[in-house]
Amino acid sequence: MDLRPYIDELERFADGQMPPAEQEAFELRLEQDEALAEAHAAYEQLTADLRWAAGHDTLRLRLQALDERMNERGTALARTEQRTQQRQRRGTILGVVGTLLVLVAGAVAFYLGRTSPTRPARSWEAYYQPDPGPLVTPALLHDRPLLAEALDQYQSGHYPAALHSLGRLSPPSVGTDTLQYLRGLILLRQGQGSAAQLYLRRVGEEGGASELARRARYHLGMAYWQAKELAPALAELRAVAADSLNPYRAPARRAVAAGVLAGQ
Repeated sequence: MDLRPYIDELERFADGQMPPAEQEAFELRLEQDEALAEAHAAYEQLTADLRWAAGHDTLRLRLQALDERMNERGTALARTEQRTQQRQRRGTILGVVGTLLVLVAGAVAFYLGRTSPTRPARSWEAYYQPDPGPLVTPALLHDRPLLAEALDQYQSGHYPAALHSLGRLSPPSVGTDTLQYLRGLILLRQGQGSAAQLYLRRVGEEGGASELARRARYHLGMAYWQAKELAPALAELRAVAADSLNPYRAPARRAVAAGVLAGQ
């Protein structure tokens, strides 16, 4: 295998020197470009052979890498535990405030509903039901600290940091569909509906009838809506509304029944 056309990219990818956006693009090319995938496999085999030949130096480097991973894991655990405690304290305060706000909002809505007819909301946010993602449990913190850190950042609204943390995860350790789904969710929450479509569409098409694929189809419809692509948005949400096994069937039916997509 002639590695010369690819050697620069392969070395930068293996050394982690690519920016997050370039790394994501390179990973997509690995999935689509057979020649690049073969070159990557040959490069990995070559470097593995060189590491084997290095003898004691290889062992030393592996031990050093293991130490770095353990240090990184400890840092991620401490940082995530601290954020969890802060979020729990904020949650107690916000829970009381939120209850009061709901009561006030209900009273205002009741008053306005009696005095004048209301029009259905037309913005996608009014119909969107976010996916908070898996809970950050002690078991997840212990087994997959980097994934736990990414989820904590996403749930705290730190979307750029969450995307960066996802970029540090390898697909085999988490699952390609899961990583693509989380990237799509985060991009959608950032207001990048067009970019989110790529990841959510892949999960929906490749996941078949799995629950993750069903979830992705709902968020794909909302990504179309956010990008003002109303026809495909309506088609996706209608499909979700017709699927009795989709956990987002109710919010999809509400959006379709409002008629705002067909009328915009």
